[in-house]
Parts: sequence; structure tokens; C-alpha cells
Amino acid sequence: MKTATALVLALLLMSAPLAAQSSFDPDEPYAASVRLFFLATDQSFAADTTFRAAFGKSVEPFFGGGLQVAMDNGVFVEFGISRFKRAGQRAFFNNGQTFQLGIPLTATITPLELSVGYRFFASGSSRVIPYAAAGIGRYAYREESDFAVEGDNVDTHHAGYLASGGVEVRLHRWIGVAVDAQYTHIAGILGAGGISKDAGETDLGGIAGRVKVLIGR
Repeated sequence: MKTATALVLALLLMSAPLAAQSSFDPDEPYAASVRLFFLATDQSFAADTTFRAAFGKSVEPFFGGGLQVAMDNGVFVEFGISRFKRAGQRAFFNNGQTFQLGIPLTATITPLELSVGYRFFASGSSRVIPYAAAGIGRYAYREESDFAVEGDNVDTHHAGYLASGGVEVRLHRWIGVAVDAQYTHIAGILGAGGISKDAGETDLGGIAGRVKVLIGR
């Protein structure tokens, strides 16, 4: 979360003069606003043992972006894509302990997520707009190793679901920053073999802190 916090502080400092000079009018009517966004995430994986054994920690960053369509009645639809990629090493789990094998591996996770939500007080005069959303996603997982034998490498995907809630701060008529927490549950990828099976961990999801920079009304 240090990366996300630093990004928020930097954006607030850079955008404060713009906000002070802006002719921002939140009451000006509009039917819908198409908004691009950039995304930075720190996710605490539910598969704590698996990720700690392979990468040394279970909190990892994702970066990405997407498109949001916000209606004047508060409803919004959002599509996002992000990516996590990290080098680690293979490990195994035995009698409650993990042991690293020194065999390099690279894991890549690519979420494609679609959600529908509601922005509370979106048509009011407040610059601070709470919101909540829920949706589904397609989560691609790839694991590769230079010394893999047949069956060791993984290239698969599975559906999952998500729920999020947070607050959007309008810094300027065309610029906003959103900070939220998101829960994801992704079964069907982990738990079939390797250390995740031995540790009894089947969920590739987790709880994430996210920062979005939104361009648009």
C-alpha cells in the first residue's frame, strides 16, 4: 500500500492548484460520461503460504487501466485490465513448513474485470463521492520455469467474482482520484497441484487496496 499512498499524495499536491482555479460545476447536467482510468493495486493474496513460498511475500502490485461509463443517475459500468508479473522460485510444503527449491519461475496474472456499481450523491454538489460495485472477471494465470518438466508449466484461466467499495474525489472538472478496497474470489486455478495443493489453498483472489486516476467528468 506504500506505492498507492505515495501516488495519492502526489496527485493531490499536483492537482490542488487546478482544483482551485477550475470552473468545475458538479450540478451541470449530463446523460453519461465516458471516463478513462489508470490503476495501481496492492493485493494481499488469499493463498498466503503459496505466494510467500514462491516470492517471499503475499502482497503484490498490479498495474493497469480501463474505461468507465458513469450515468447521471449514479449508476456506472466499468471494464478494467491489469497485470502482475514476478520472478520467484519453486517450493514445496511439508509438515507445515515451506522449502524453496532454488528453481527459478515467473508467474503472470492478467485480470479482465467487468463491474456495475453506484456512485452515491453523484449528481449533488459534493466533490467526495462514495461508491460500491460488484462484478465478474476472467483471470489468466501463467507460470513458467526454465527447468520445467512436462506438466510443471501452467497456462490457464478461470472466472471469478469481485466486490469493491471506496470514495472518489473530484480534483478538477475532468480529473478525479478514487481509492477503494476490492475483494476477489477466484477458484479453479490454484489447488490442483504443487505447493498450493499441499497447503490446501484454492483461491487466487484476495483483498486489494486500489488507486484509480480518472480522466473525464
